[in-house]
Amino acid sequence: MNYIDDYHDVRGGFCMDTQTDNFGVIIFGASGDLTNRKLIPALFSLYRSGRLGSNFFIFGVARTKMSDEEFRKKVNESLEGEAKKDSMNEAKDFAKRCFYHVGEYDDSETYNSLKKRLADLEKKHSTKGNRLFYLATPPKIYSPIVNNLSSAELTQEPEGNSSYIHLIVEKPFGRDLKSAVELDKELHQYLREDQIYRIDHYLGKETVQNILMFRFANAIFEPIWNRRYIDHVQITVAESLGVEHRAGYFEQTGLLRDMFQNHMLQMLALVAMESPTSFEADRVRDERVKLMRSLRPFPLDDLDKYIIRGQYISGCIDNENVPSYREEPGVDSDSKIETFIAAKLFIDNWRWQGVPFYMRAGKRLRKKISEIAIVFKHVPYSMFAPLSPEELSPNVLVLNVQPEEGISLTIQAKQPGAKLCMNPLSMDFRYKDLYGLEMPDAYERLLLDCMLDDQSLFWRSDGIEASWAFVTPVLEKWAEDCQICPLTTYESGSWGPKEADQIIKQDERNWREL
Repeated sequence: MNYIDDYHDVRGGFCMDTQTDNFGVIIFGASGDLTNRKLIPALFSLYRSGRLGSNFFIFGVARTKMSDEEFRKKVNESLEGEAKKDSMNEAKDFAKRCFYHVGEYDDSETYNSLKKRLADLEKKHSTKGNRLFYLATPPKIYSPIVNNLSSAELTQEPEGNSSYIHLIVEKPFGRDLKSAVELDKELHQYLREDQIYRIDHYLGKETVQNILMFRFANAIFEPIWNRRYIDHVQITVAESLGVEHRAGYFEQTGLLRDMFQNHMLQMLALVAMESPTSFEADRVRDERVKLMRSLRPFPLDDLDKYIIRGQYISGCIDNENVPSYREEPGVDSDSKIETFIAAKLFIDNWRWQGVPFYMRAGKRLRKKISEIAIVFKHVPYSMFAPLSPEELSPNVLVLNVQPEEGISLTIQAKQPGAKLCMNPLSMDFRYKDLYGLEMPDAYERLLLDCMLDDQSLFWRSDGIEASWAFVTPVLEKWAEDCQICPLTTYESGSWGPKEADQIIKQDERNWREL
């Protein structure tokens, strides 16, 4: 394994990354949106930075009829925004390494012919048999693809660890606990756990990755990272867009499955977990799973005090009128699917006992923003009469996940002028401002880690089970009794239904102004 960007500097900084060995990426669903918008640009960015090594190829597989040249044309089109004038030659060279294979996902002949072409490509590009299969397809197709890959002997690693065969699967990993366990069982018929990479792109974002370093590489925060000093935590994932072209998928999923069960619970786990014994994949994931298992189950007979679901109606965002969810193309005119969730969670362990975690996520909200806010307790006593401790706004640490990745700390400070004049002061750090470059896309980090055999930022099977075990009782209760947490509505361009405010106001707290 080759190391690149490995250095120390006079400020005490340390930076180390690695270059991949030779490999081939085989993308099922290569004609789809995910491949064009995310995977191809991410692979090209890694190629430009020198992290992909010298020998690799990209092999697209899909049902859409296309030649190699037609696929390369699509690749070049998807790179138009990425490839500046000074990198056009690199884009052309990258496209030459792209190939295409047409076939039905459930047809064994597809895989027999794929196997022959794959052998030729591996020989031509000297990739040593290292394969990364990426399933950029609907989850219902996972099983037939993996079954046929195994039947064609394409998933079997040779003895002696001379090469790797990894499989990346996109969320959702099931629809509930039962289906997640069944899917996991099917995958394990053909692959070991260390070959399966369950991807959650939120875990590839720089700020989310930074949570562990922020907590465990600095001595000043971890001693106060507990119930004695933290009043509560707010996690917000807001989108201004609606369901766009994903209406068919979203009608079968809803926001609790699409966002809460995975992205939000993972961010919660990173913020609240205990320190791993090392920065190794399984040690980090051990602590994430322990945290998931410490989540207090929602009280199902009193559910509306702990979780609110809503659906957007028409409104105005950025001076543009937008339709209601039920008016979106492909959505049932009487749909009961939630596009907004607000919830109050508790963690039953020594560190967090009694500390509420307030979480909200939704579509068609006022603006796009994702953040984790740690709100500290008020000072116990105020010497600044006539101000009481409650009149001094608390310190707030904000981890900004998107769109501007960075960190903000709000403290009380004296304002010039009168002797007693205080105002909250925010100390802000933005990655873009400090380093003067665009943040790498989350898929770059995750694809690279998969090639490097590092599963730190991927879901493990017991983590999947723990998260679904927490969420599934709520889904079952909703299906059993629609009057439990009845679906509310909220105007597009707002911050969600008014009932969501009550979730936090009943505890004499308020959502942060964003």
